Amino acid sequence: MYKAFIKRILDIIVALLVIIFLFPIFIVIYILVKLDSSGNFFFFQERLGYKGKTFKIYKVRTMYDKQRIADREILKHDAEVTRVGYYLRRFKIDELPQIINVFNGDMSLVGPRPCLPNQLAEFNEDGKKRIEVVPGLTGLSQVNGNIHLSWQERWKYDRKYVENQSFMLDVKIILKTFLILLNGEDKYIKHPNV
Repeated sequence: MYKAFIKRILDIIVALLVIIFLFPIFIVIYILVKLDSSGNFFFFQERLGYKGKTFKIYKVRTMYDKQRIADREILKHDAEVTRVGYYLRRFKIDELPQIINVFNGDMSLVGPRPCLPNQLAEFNEDGKKRIEVVPGLTGLSQVNGNIHLSWQERWKYDRKYVENQSFMLDVKIILKTFLILLNGEDKYIKHPNV
């Protein structure tokens, strides 16, 4: 019942409330991003969704506006990240426009993070499980180390989430996400049991 129906209803209600609440804050963020560097406010990228269907993800632009290779991991203090972009990334504010993706049904509040489409060819058996559910704003691998884990470790957490999805697990992940926003994800690195 939760996976099939209640989760989607909660996604719509929370997404709508967040969009209304954050609208004034996004006006301030828009001004800061535009003052810091030239270029578009939003950054759009193709991502892999439920059952392998691709969709456009919304983000606030945090890097200088130029052509680049899309599949490299951006780490702390990357030279291509703007001054304002550093703080947007540190507190995950750049990801907040994805609440629109949640409202539209491309994403959920909790689920495996949507990856780039070309990663589909690299999936092992754990990785293949992650597209059996709608991707999320935050997920089990994000609250256990995220970019500090290898892809294989992240996929192991994604599989664990898919196989144990529940309301209580989603609540735990959301609460831990807030702790990570305050303290940084490097404080919560936990490698999965092999």
